[in-house]
Amino acid sequence: MDKPQLIEFSKVGSTNLGYLSVAENSALPFKIERVYWTYYTPDSIVRGHHAHKELQQLIFAVSGSIDFTLEDLNGQRVYFQLNQPNIGLYVPKLYWREIKLSHNAVLLCLASMEYEEDDYIRSYYDFHNLNRNSL
Repeated sequence: MDKPQLIEFSKVGSTNLGYLSVAENSALPFKIERVYWTYYTPDSIVRGHHAHKELQQLIFAVSGSIDFTLEDLNGQRVYFQLNQPNIGLYVPKLYWREIKLSHNAVLLCLASMEYEEDDYIRSYYDFHNLNRNSL
């Protein structure tokens, strides 16, 4: 997978009992090395403003809604909205992201690497001056 895309996970249950969805390494585009979540983000804040050299992510809106604007090295932008907990957004490496969360949103991220500061590209200018072959 080299493009951002939504991945739907099956859900088991009912409206009477609630639902369960499962993400296992065998069904993912990468092996999970880290899991983190964000919550209570004021809806006036735009998060993200970075890309990753190698990290891949699968992101869920466990609660609330989350809007993503992703941009590749060619300047092509795609927009996604997450608002169902059984649908994840696959974000490959080398995509700049801007993220807007509803105040009640809980963002759950499954990541392909442990935290590594050197993997971050935090300057939009630097991101657009990258050459895929130079990484």
